Amino acid sequence: MPDPLTVASGISAAGALISAWQLRARALRAEEKIGHLEAELAAERHAASHDPLTGLPNRRAFHRLAATLLTDAAGQPLIAVVLDLDDFKQINDRYGHAAGDQVLICVAQRLAAFAGDNLVARLGGDEFAGLLATPTVDRRWIDHATRRLCDSLAAPIALGSMSLRVTASVGLAPVTGHTQLAEALCRADEAMYRAKSVTATRPRRALLETARLAEC
Repeated sequence: MPDPLTVASGISAAGALISAWQLRARALRAEEKIGHLEAELAAERHAASHDPLTGLPNRRAFHRLAATLLTDAAGQPLIAVVLDLDDFKQINDRYGHAAGDQVLICVAQRLAAFAGDNLVARLGGDEFAGLLATPTVDRRWIDHATRRLCDSLAAPIALGSMSLRVTASVGLAPVTGHTQLAEALCRADEAMYRAKSVTATRPRRALLETARLAEC
């Protein structure tokens, strides 16, 4: 006949194991719930600071991130970039908003590729901005960078079996101090509008080509 004390001890040990297992299961469920909540919070924060179409930082995030970069720049030359697509309304009117959205996505990808690890953002509509670390801020470098960026953005964009070519007006201006971002963006904006006024005298229509010439 089993010893009552031994039976009681075994029951107690089994009960302790069950309790420990239940506690562990509850802890795992709580950790999983916390993980889901943290993921939801991160997604909400990302949505609040990023453009939903292109995935780039939005206007508010751009100014916040740029302020941090300017504080940490440690004297490294920085260039503010502002660009605006030429006759973008024609694209939406002629080819539809889905085509316009695809153009904006492609422009965002090309701007990000041009900027590399630097900050770029969609400010709204067809307006984009960036803050680039550069080896120098002399006029020759700025002119060369402007031409390279314009050429990159002007490459044909594939839309199904067709290809759309758009151009952009670009303005660059050096940031002269860690508190001078707003002034640099204003000067870049002025340079962009000067470029737009010059190209306004030449045909700037979006060209629809029958061949699939290029892809983002």
